[in-house]
Amino acid sequence: YTKKEFIDLQKLAEQYGVNIIPEIDVPAHTLAFTHYKPEIGSKEYGMDHLDLFNPETYKFLDGLFKEYLEGKNPVFRGKVVHIGTDEYSNAKKEVVEKFRYFTDRYIKYVESFGKQAAVWGALTHANGDTKVKSDNVIMSCWYNGYADPKEMKRQGYKLISIPDGLTYIVPAAGYYYDYLNCEHLYNKWTPAQIGNEKFDEHDPAILGGMFAVWNDHAGNGISVKDIHDRLYPALQTLAVKFWRGAETSMPYAEFDTLRHQLSEAPGVNEAARWAKGKTLSIAQLQPGQTTGETEVGYGYRVDFNIEGAAEEKGTVLFESDNATFYIADPEEGKLGFAREGYLNKFNYKVPEGKKVSISITGDNTKTCLYVDGKLKEELGPLTIYAMKASDRTTFQNGDKNAWQPVMYNPQTRMFYQRTLVFPLAKAGSFKSKITDVRVSQK
Repeated sequence: YTKKEFIDLQKLAEQYGVNIIPEIDVPAHTLAFTHYKPEIGSKEYGMDHLDLFNPETYKFLDGLFKEYLEGKNPVFRGKVVHIGTDEYSNAKKEVVEKFRYFTDRYIKYVESFGKQAAVWGALTHANGDTKVKSDNVIMSCWYNGYADPKEMKRQGYKLISIPDGLTYIVPAAGYYYDYLNCEHLYNKWTPAQIGNEKFDEHDPAILGGMFAVWNDHAGNGISVKDIHDRLYPALQTLAVKFWRGAETSMPYAEFDTLRHQLSEAPGVNEAARWAKGKTLSIAQLQPGQTTGETEVGYGYRVDFNIEGAAEEKGTVLFESDNATFYIADPEEGKLGFAREGYLNKFNYKVPEGKKVSISITGDNTKTCLYVDGKLKEELGPLTIYAMKASDRTTFQNGDKNAWQPVMYNPQTRMFYQRTLVFPLAKAGSFKSKITDVRVSQK
């Protein structure tokens, strides 16, 4: 975001009673800053740690926070600003004491601009002698080994319950949750439980709860639609728990049924859910035709007959603002699709001069191709390892940002996702004859 775009986003949120809490996460998790200014990176603990003993670090951060907090109309508009303070090394006492000094310094610096400071809970991990301000400071309690919540309450912090073992989503990573266990959270958890510590349901030290989506693995094929698919049921479930705690008014099975009947918000349908029984039928699809629909979400089936013609690579069947489905992909001329910079191909070319029946189905884990009623290929999660920036491939006739992952020297394993919310807004410029188009959704 530009500063103006971020200001506008906060203003939009304010209209709906939503407070955006911006975070400048320091002094760890700071590769963005050390890439820009390498001299403030720690030579001992890694460049994702700022050097707490370098005066330039404080000069840089003072200027950075000031840039976003000063003036009558600051970039960070809300009352709360998060300063991070998460997961810094505690290898040496002098480092711990300097970290505590750093934390106290930037709590007070943020407050000097009229804001309330929030921090990640790390003061058990960084236990020491240097005093850190606690009055009117919010602490995100995510792991009790980093911050013992009962001790943090005793010290005077206001706590947000965000236990990693219950409320962390890391999409398709193989650790934490891919989808939260909503039934367990609904039946067994409230924000009064942080890790294995249980507080009184109405303890004034606990402000409430949060959950998190951490997109740790860039390049794993996860799209905004996939993130939304994970976020929305968690949002519905935890909204109840954050407001009502243990005092839920119905069994989970009833709640789970009723929540599916709710729209996301007035005029919002990010999941592209269709009404029960709704279908789209087109006798013959014309090049450039609009369908009256934008897209169809997971649980869909798209059927059509095609009499193949010679198509140039990059020929589109359907497209929307979010995705493109190709009759002939830009690289090999196969059936395929692109969204958010990812290109996925089926190992199938539409035969020229022959009529075939094609079906595409998709859910939150895979996209499948059927030819003449038989499963031809299933594009499910693909185990890959690392990405090389130099392996990016751009295309003249298709999505210029599309690329595919390349597996090499196994280091960090990832589970590359090949999902698709199917685009329907507009037909492409094709030569083949497309008939009997039918789209449905479970």
